Amino acid sequence: MGLLEFARADVITLPPSAMVADAAALMTDMQVGSVVIAEELRPVGILTDRDIVTRVVKPGLDPAATPVFRVMTAQPLVLEEQMSLFEALEEVKHKGVRRYPIVDYEGNLVGIFTLDDVLQLLGLEMSAIARLVEGR
Repeated sequence: MGLLEFARADVITLPPSAMVADAAALMTDMQVGSVVIAEELRPVGILTDRDIVTRVVKPGLDPAATPVFRVMTAQPLVLEEQMSLFEALEEVKHKGVRRYPIVDYEGNLVGIFTLDDVLQLLGLEMSAIARLVEGR
């Protein structure tokens, strides 16, 4: 099983020159907590809702005049689509980050792996196992 089976293929992206206000509006409209910052399908950064609070709002920057490249997490750890779930979890377990862009063999963005999605999947699996044990 490849990592894409456990990830989202519908990744929200913006270019580095986009304004933070546009990123925040997009995240709100799409109901997501992050935007992958990409140049020609290659992830160069990630901007999270937490980044906006700590790097834009707290210091008093103007979201409408601040480009995302100034406040994004640059060069995020990316995972490769052929990785197994176990390999991906081993790769990220000590990073303290919850969202990882997934790239193909050429480095192009093909999905996003979030620890929230993994926890939801594990919850569903545990629920199915509990039903089997209970004989339902």
